[in-house]
Amino acid sequence: MFRKYLLLLIVTFSGVSSIFAQDQLLVNAYNRTTTSLNGNWKYIIDPYENGYYNYRYEPFDQQEHPWASAFFLNSKPKSPSDLIEYDFDQMDELNVPGDWNSQKAELLYYEGTVWYKKSFDYTFTKKEHRLFLYFEASNYKTEVYFNGKKLGTHIGGFTPFNFEVTDLVKEKDNFVVVKVDNKRLKEGIPTLNTDWWNYGGLTRDVKLIETGSTFIQDYFIQLNPENNQQIKGYIQLKGDDIEQQKIQLSIPELKINRRLKTDEKGFATFEIPAKKVQYWSDENPYLYQVILETKEEKLKDQIGFRTIRTKGTQILLNDTPVYLRGISIHEESPLRDGRGYSEADAKQLLEWAKELGCNYVRLAHYPHNEHMLRLADQMGILVWEENPVYWTIDWENPSTYQNAENQLAELIARDKNRASVIIWSMANETPNIPARNNFLNKLAQFAKSKDATRLISAALEQKNYKDNPLIRTIDDPFADQVDILSFNEYIGWYDGLPDKCQKITWKIEQNKPVLISEFGAGAKKGLYGDKNTRWTEEFQEDLYVQTLKMIDGIAKIQGISPWILVDFKSPRRVLPVIQDGWNRKGLISNDGQKKKAFYILQDYFKKKANSE
Repeated sequence: MFRKYLLLLIVTFSGVSSIFAQDQLLVNAYNRTTTSLNGNWKYIIDPYENGYYNYRYEPFDQQEHPWASAFFLNSKPKSPSDLIEYDFDQMDELNVPGDWNSQKAELLYYEGTVWYKKSFDYTFTKKEHRLFLYFEASNYKTEVYFNGKKLGTHIGGFTPFNFEVTDLVKEKDNFVVVKVDNKRLKEGIPTLNTDWWNYGGLTRDVKLIETGSTFIQDYFIQLNPENNQQIKGYIQLKGDDIEQQKIQLSIPELKINRRLKTDEKGFATFEIPAKKVQYWSDENPYLYQVILETKEEKLKDQIGFRTIRTKGTQILLNDTPVYLRGISIHEESPLRDGRGYSEADAKQLLEWAKELGCNYVRLAHYPHNEHMLRLADQMGILVWEENPVYWTIDWENPSTYQNAENQLAELIARDKNRASVIIWSMANETPNIPARNNFLNKLAQFAKSKDATRLISAALEQKNYKDNPLIRTIDDPFADQVDILSFNEYIGWYDGLPDKCQKITWKIEQNKPVLISEFGAGAKKGLYGDKNTRWTEEFQEDLYVQTLKMIDGIAKIQGISPWILVDFKSPRRVLPVIQDGWNRKGLISNDGQKKKAFYILQDYFKKKANSE
């Protein structure tokens, strides 16, 4: 029997259906027994998708007898007369994980299909075990084939997915072929127009995960938001024998050792008194060793317990007000060119944030790699995570909504046990129109249904109050749905010069905490001059001085995350000598040098921390 639990997320509106298919996600891949498939993979650039479609534009993988020219077959000539017009084994290599843009000069701006191939041998530790092929991320549309058989398709560039290969794997000469297509799409999430680099490829780790025949597929273990002396949650088993199975849940330091029993669906819930918990916080990032054990496997995790909620205009961490001293971050490597993916990448970015004085980071504009969240747990950094619903997407397309919901579901599935994550963000800078409002309202309700222990927000835009250009406000129906009222403002950069900040006042009528999710200005490191000369470090420095004074006058303000920690690549930024393909709003240059504004914000955060 081919033991596969296929997740089909299907939505149908007016005869339109959209399918995002993969096996149910294995949580905590971080701590499971794995075999890495990282390293060199053979690749073929295929802009015309000749390896996927025949000359009638019919997909080979939907044909009963596909031609040998289908790349996923990894075909070899059986005789000198055979016609096969590709050979993975004679091709160049790309490193995985890694984007293709920064590895090969000819792929810098490439958007289209690249095929990857990896060969390996595999021996089970126990013959009754199961095996999953796990991708931490691949941008954007990914078709996965194993030993010539299609496993499925994943859509979305920043969330994990996996497929079972138990009945396909051999001891020798296995091969994985992956078709990755990073073309931007009008109906995509994100859509055609963004302000960051569209890195393509297998951008994060690829691994094999071996489990028992019945295994722990999912769990949610958190402090009860309604009772901070109780740990509650659920555990989900999958496999051939899931009913009435015993699961041991242990937290040795709390002397918790609870035996659970699953129902007919392999599901077990629990509520456990925990009166002596050390609460996780930015000042005390305490993590407990949590152990889940069945008759077939033992799985460990490092989990912090805390509550996060709002009360009026305050954000309460463990029922204590907290001011979010933050910075926004893109997922680019500070150690080399290209997309960030390693623990070292994440550590450097978060260490810079800590040096700046941050207790909080906004991970923009998409889910970042899991190292960021694991390290944030350890370092005591609060985190905003964001679904890539960005600018103007196809709001009325049912498939687009389902795509957004699926990516959000995968993000929540991966990170719902991370204490550092306090905010799920639904979107960034989206227009106030009815279709968008319906879209985001549904998305927010979905997020709350999946996880009631965290706050909901979105990066909104500010506007004039009653047509007065010197008074700003938030007038957006989605503000009624969020827990934290967040907005981006660029007074002094896109809106006048920095001294305009002295003239602006704010009238925010909602009784909610206010968080400025972006402000900033571009500066080329090493370009010095008058503070009114754009692109100089002095201009950026003065904008921070003026903006921070203005922010101190905003009622209800509970935090900021200026734009941005480090310069990042963007094809939108083409000014020669100054930008050269980089967004220069970083407080740190792309080669790791701190600009003058870094120290302005650092001093501001130091004073904030001392006044708390």
